[in-house]
Amino acid sequence: MHRLLTTLGRGFKERIGWKRLGIVASLVIIVLAITTLVRTLKGVDTGVILTALTEISPHHIVLAALCVIGAFCTLTFYDFFALRTLGEKHVPYRIAAMSAFASYSIGHNIGATVFTGGAIRFRIYSDYGLNAIDVAKICFLSGLTFWLGNLFVLGFGMAWHPWAASAMDLLPSAINRLIALGCLAGIAAYFVWLVTGKTRRELGQNGWKVVLPSARLTLLQMLIGVVDLSFCALAMYLLMPTEPYIDFISLAVVFILATLLGFASHAPGSLGVFDAAMLVALPQFGREQLLATLLVFRVLYFMIPFGIAISIMGTRELWLNVVQPWQERRRMDDKCSNQTAVPQPVKRLTSQR
Repeated sequence: MHRLLTTLGRGFKERIGWKRLGIVASLVIIVLAITTLVRTLKGVDTGVILTALTEISPHHIVLAALCVIGAFCTLTFYDFFALRTLGEKHVPYRIAAMSAFASYSIGHNIGATVFTGGAIRFRIYSDYGLNAIDVAKICFLSGLTFWLGNLFVLGFGMAWHPWAASAMDLLPSAINRLIALGCLAGIAAYFVWLVTGKTRRELGQNGWKVVLPSARLTLLQMLIGVVDLSFCALAMYLLMPTEPYIDFISLAVVFILATLLGFASHAPGSLGVFDAAMLVALPQFGREQLLATLLVFRVLYFMIPFGIAISIMGTRELWLNVVQPWQERRRMDDKCSNQTAVPQPVKRLTSQR
């Protein structure tokens, strides 16, 4: 049996591989989401959507925008926590904040966040002496923060309101509750594994090892992810139609599941995937009203931060590659001109008697 499993595992890695399997899974999710979205949007009246946009309270839009700001402020601690865990204390918070904001904002909109976000991080952190392996470790620890927060909120929410996920995963409430308890048990087992280690746990081999945070720091790490997700879910909740009523926990469960599907698809901005999941999971709302909510949320969470991040990175590249070299050349030219300048004769003053 062991030989059979070993042979199957070797054949899987050689002929298929996790990378190809991930690409196929992403394409399947995108195709299913687009098919569902097209079928759901049949007969939608754009005029009703425009009317629904005007019915969203400006007060709620402002509060949702503040929640999005809070989410991105919390997001900056993903990289800062990872840097301090790795002992890279020479990188200041402002650089970590810029890197986290730019990598997530641009990566989420372009798609394939692992690669696009990693490239942006490397472009920023390489100026501070970090290499590709260091950046990979930062991405790993930031991803761990994201998943710990997701698993905790999703596990707590599905254990409390298991029926909230049934419209999306088509599973009975009892099964969803078991899945939720499994998520929470997995987190508890991870903490036990951290606590029982004689020293801080490590992952990796062959020269690539990352030291994991201690159990106490992992609590802080998970809290960062939970606060980030809570702000995002609250922003969506504030934009939802007032009728019919939905409680915050149920919406948070649906929101996180839709977010994870969009993340797994690697689609630019989770476009189509996130929206289809929300429409399928919340059939009690009118399609036009829910589409208006999704449109405003996309503007607040995706489009505006994307524009700001592009502006920040563009300004940074312009400063580093154009302004600073020009200032350096000008400084060198002035220095050379001062060194080669012919000194003027100095007249000696003679005292008059």
